Amino acid sequence: MIDLVQLRREPEFVKAALARRGVPGQTMDEIVTLDVEHRRLLQEVEGLRAEVNELSRQVGGAHRNKDLATARELTEKSRELGDREREVNDATEAAGSALREMLLMIPNLPAPDVPQGVDDADNVEQRRWWVGMDEGAQLPTYEAHQRVPHWDIGVELGILDLESGAKLAGSMFPLYRGAGARLLRALGSFALDRHAGDYEEIRPPTLALTETMMSTGHLPKSVDDMYAIERDGLWAIPTAEVPLTSMHRGEILDEARLPIRLTAQTACFRREAGAAGRDTRGVLRVHEFDKVELFNYCTPEQADDAFADVLARAEGILQALGLTYRVLLLCTGDLGTSAARTLDLEVFSPGVDRWLEVSSVSWFGDFQARRANVRYRTVDGSIALVHTVNGSALAWGRVWAALVESNRQSDGSVVLPDVLAPYMGGNTTIASRPA
Repeated sequence: MIDLVQLRREPEFVKAALARRGVPGQTMDEIVTLDVEHRRLLQEVEGLRAEVNELSRQVGGAHRNKDLATARELTEKSRELGDREREVNDATEAAGSALREMLLMIPNLPAPDVPQGVDDADNVEQRRWWVGMDEGAQLPTYEAHQRVPHWDIGVELGILDLESGAKLAGSMFPLYRGAGARLLRALGSFALDRHAGDYEEIRPPTLALTETMMSTGHLPKSVDDMYAIERDGLWAIPTAEVPLTSMHRGEILDEARLPIRLTAQTACFRREAGAAGRDTRGVLRVHEFDKVELFNYCTPEQADDAFADVLARAEGILQALGLTYRVLLLCTGDLGTSAARTLDLEVFSPGVDRWLEVSSVSWFGDFQARRANVRYRTVDGSIALVHTVNGSALAWGRVWAALVESNRQSDGSVVLPDVLAPYMGGNTTIASRPA
């Protein structure tokens, strides 16, 4: 949630920043007007409450003086003011609720270095990496046997069964088999082991309360992309970022504890309602996928280092897997609701001839912390909101696809990177099934 104090103090600055994200100035003017009215009502109800309390004191004095006529007169006046106080209090609560509802729909202010743009076509490429680039090698070229899409490779090797997944849960719920399932598990274990010692591993619930979902900004704005369990008032999490952000919801942390660094692998659930009909083949866009998340609670001064660490870890995994990737700075039109700055990592998948997003590393400033009310006590005793930083390291469905396509051999087998051998029982080759 944006800083309402900043909006009051610097309305034109905030309006200009949010205009970069397509928020109309009129909307912000309405919020400012509603905020002024809400504060006026708060003052009025406080004044009325003080008057009622004073009249109550005077009524008591009149009774002690046995001045019953004055006591009755004051009591009647107190009753009238009490009725007015309740009316104004109701109006205050209504204005406060309306103000909060409007603020919950407003995205974060973009960082100054975020490029202006309409959609992902306006994202700015920062750099690329590929095996051998340090020795001056050219971008990889791919043979015909690597240009086979992963869904065909999956059927050929018996490691991906989309038909069974659809039979069990509907379309876009993949089912992995045999070595394909083990590869998915291996990727998660490999990543978690790389983060061990520096990040505390968490195994959070995959269902979350509405308040938990609202803390990250996924609700209410992205409600159409979420899976709801309405009977129990729960939501299937779209990312481990959701529970990790609320681990310390409503708490005041000591500055000495920061940064707090957490990691978790969970299943992630997304309706992909805004992407109907796109990328429906294979595992490029699915309703359920596994992902390892890295998350930091930190001070504003620690945020840059936290961001750099998450990014370096995500890139390090891609480099260890030998996958070609690029880094993109997202423009204002492609930035997530809660993010102030995001860098995406995209791997090249030769079988589908596309760059596939496998990680988003984001700095949120105090936007999420304000919603979750996560604060810290500084060394001088003052209270401030933490900053949050998170990123995927990594989302496995698309990494899985890029690996089996990039590492397919001319005989149809797939040879995996050696770093996965300990997690694949020592075997790095997925061979064709016997006839």
